[in-house]
Amino acid sequence: MTGASRGIGAAIALALAADGWPVAVNYRSGVDGATATVEAIVSAGGHAVAIQGDVSDPAVPDRLLGAVREQLGPLAVLVNNAGLRADGLALSLSDEDWQRVLDTNLGATYRLTRAVLREMIRARFGRVINIASVIGPRANAGQANYAASKAAVIAFSKTAAVEVARRGVTINAVAPGLIETEMTEGIPSDLGERIPARRTGRPEEVADAVAFLASERASYITATTLYVDGGLSA
Repeated sequence: MTGASRGIGAAIALALAADGWPVAVNYRSGVDGATATVEAIVSAGGHAVAIQGDVSDPAVPDRLLGAVREQLGPLAVLVNNAGLRADGLALSLSDEDWQRVLDTNLGATYRLTRAVLREMIRARFGRVINIASVIGPRANAGQANYAASKAAVIAFSKTAAVEVARRGVTINAVAPGLIETEMTEGIPSDLGERIPARRTGRPEEVADAVAFLASERASYITATTLYVDGGLSA
C-alpha cells in the first residue's frame, strides 16, 4: 500500500497484516515511520517490507510493484493512500501546487490501479481500495486542488469498478472525514463542531473499513464509497 509510513496509512498496514495479508509499506521520505510500521507488523507475527518510492513520479509504479512482487509475491490487494495537501484559495493557487496535489492524489491512484488490474483479472480476484476524502463531495474553502483530486478519485473508482466487476475484482473508495493525523493539522477547529458524532475520528477506524473491503466478506461490494466521517457528509 502507498503512503503507509504514518497516520491512516500505517494504521491500514497494521490492520491488513492482522488479517494475514503480507504488506508492502510504501513511503516517499518517511523512512523512520515506514521502518517502525514494518517492525510493529513483524513483532505481531506478520510479514511486511518497506519500499521507497515517490508515487507521483510516472516512472515509479512499475518499479514499485515489481519490487513488491519480488519480495511478497502476486498482488491481491492494492490500497492507494498516498496523498498531500497544498492549501490556498482557488484564485491564488499556483499551477505547481495544483499539479503536484493532483499528481500524487489522483495520478498515482490511476497509474497504480492500471498497473495491477491485468494481474488481478487473470487471478479472478483482486481488491483495490482508494482513499478519498469527505472533502471531495463537500466544499471546504482553501482546498480546491485537494477537493478536486479526491472527488476525481471517487469518480475514477466507480468507473473502473464497473469495468472489472465480472472478473472477481472490486474497486471501492473510502472517504475519511476529520481524522486525527498530521495531515489534518491546520484544518479549521470549528469543523469538529459540525460533525454529528461530535468528535474526530481515529486512524484505526478508517483502517477497519479498509480491512473489511479487502476481505472476502466484501466480495459483493464494488463501485461504492464508504464514508468514515462521523456523519459529516450527511
